[in-house]
Amino acid sequence: MKNKIWTWIMIVLVLIIMTGAATSAIRFLMVDDVVARLLGAGTLVIVAMGVWFLWHAIYFGVRTEQLGKILDSEDALPEDTVERSPAGRPNRAQADEQFARFKAEAEADPEDWRVWYRLAYAYDIAGDRSRARKIMKRAIDMHRQR
Repeated sequence: MKNKIWTWIMIVLVLIIMTGAATSAIRFLMVDDVVARLLGAGTLVIVAMGVWFLWHAIYFGVRTEQLGKILDSEDALPEDTVERSPAGRPNRAQADEQFARFKAEAEADPEDWRVWYRLAYAYDIAGDRSRARKIMKRAIDMHRQR
């Protein structure tokens, strides 16, 4: 719950900054100067890109949480059994073993979004966040298409 509160605080702060930037961009567009108008147009493009990225990040988080709740209700949520060092780093041998198990599950049943969710979890534990997000997106897409 604490993480959700901080997430929403950050979202609100980003939206406040984007609103301020968009307001400044509109003011620049009203000035009768080519450079000011170009600056305003560029700022609006950047704000629009920021809104798009923010929306996709929120959507990804919400859908990931929904899939996690479904797995939890089915008692199929992967357990974090990997030991960690005092610094929080996972035990590499245990993480590799867990990854191999989840990868074998995904290869055995590639049409089930649940195995891809667990594989994404294993990638995350192993420290490969970019692949974890890519695989989680696949799980989200598979769940949506069924």
